[in-house]
Amino acid sequence: MKLLVIFLGICSLMSCNPNVSSDPNDYIKKTYGHWIKETNGEVMLDPQPSGLAYWRGKLLTVSDRSAHESQRLRLRAIDSRTAELSGPDMQITLSAQAKLSCFADYVSGNPDLEALTVDPDDDSVFYLVTEDASDAEPLTEQCHEKYHETGSTDYPSLLLRLAIQADQKLSITHIKPIQFNPDMQVGNFPNDGFEGLTFGQNRTLYLAMEKDQQKQARVFSLVLDKEFWATDDYAKVTDVGLKLPKFKNGNHPINGMDYYQTAAGKEFLILAARNDQKLWVADLSGQKDTKIVPLEFYAEIIGGHGVCKDYEETDNISIEGVAVIDETLWMVNDPWKAVYLNNIRCPQNKRNYQKFAPLLFSLPIQASWFE
Repeated sequence: MKLLVIFLGICSLMSCNPNVSSDPNDYIKKTYGHWIKETNGEVMLDPQPSGLAYWRGKLLTVSDRSAHESQRLRLRAIDSRTAELSGPDMQITLSAQAKLSCFADYVSGNPDLEALTVDPDDDSVFYLVTEDASDAEPLTEQCHEKYHETGSTDYPSLLLRLAIQADQKLSITHIKPIQFNPDMQVGNFPNDGFEGLTFGQNRTLYLAMEKDQQKQARVFSLVLDKEFWATDDYAKVTDVGLKLPKFKNGNHPINGMDYYQTAAGKEFLILAARNDQKLWVADLSGQKDTKIVPLEFYAEIIGGHGVCKDYEETDNISIEGVAVIDETLWMVNDPWKAVYLNNIRCPQNKRNYQKFAPLLFSLPIQASWFE
């Protein structure tokens, strides 16, 4: 144990080369990130990523409401091999049908888009969920009467269906508000709602919530069957009943999620516990306790020298998107403006942190996570 502490102390002062093999039984998993760049070589400007999904050989990301205005209401594709924004770059618009929704004004303005997933049966269709609508214009009297019993926040969380159109534009085709049973006690926390989306088997959509009334993370589900979008009525979620960690103090939200199935057919959710810099591996059968995987994040240094060669350890990363591709877990961070500049150590990375540029990380999925 003393040797491990000494080793980690050295790594905090000097870069650790990711090509050097380490003990596979190390408690802390190290992951090395590359700056996400535009095609002109500049790092991505303040996108505040809030979701990540695998799509047609690439990774798609979406930004939340706090992003630079140039990044909002877009899905952007990343080449995972190079961490370059290689396109397509799809602007989000509203369909004629969606413009008739009670929520059209909010969604067409600067909605707080959180999480992203691809339809398992049609990869031209995507789903997003909204979170903070505390600054939204009040609903009309008629709309308020129909949608005021959310079971949570005054303004409901919204599930959005998007589809690629013939002109290759991306359109919101349907909007459904989400409703909780009052017995679920999720509380009224506008900025601590859904932060993760992923599909499991049989078109079951899982929705990860940051915290409930007891300040505990939760996972809910919906079944998106053929009749799901037939009306604009509430989408009523079900509590999945996972054995997630419980905490007496502090905030321990989950902010990203993807589905994983083992070779033996066992189903799990891999979740990012942003504040704690950990992964939670949750058994979807509800039989096993969630396995916790602590992480250390390292940012690449381009053109480094001396103690700033190759990679530097970070202070705060705040993962908000995870995506499974085969046996690799990909992660993107949401640069938390209150603490992101605490990462500045090596001068080569100072400008990148000041631009609140995100990094793309990868980690081999370990069989031990599911034992």
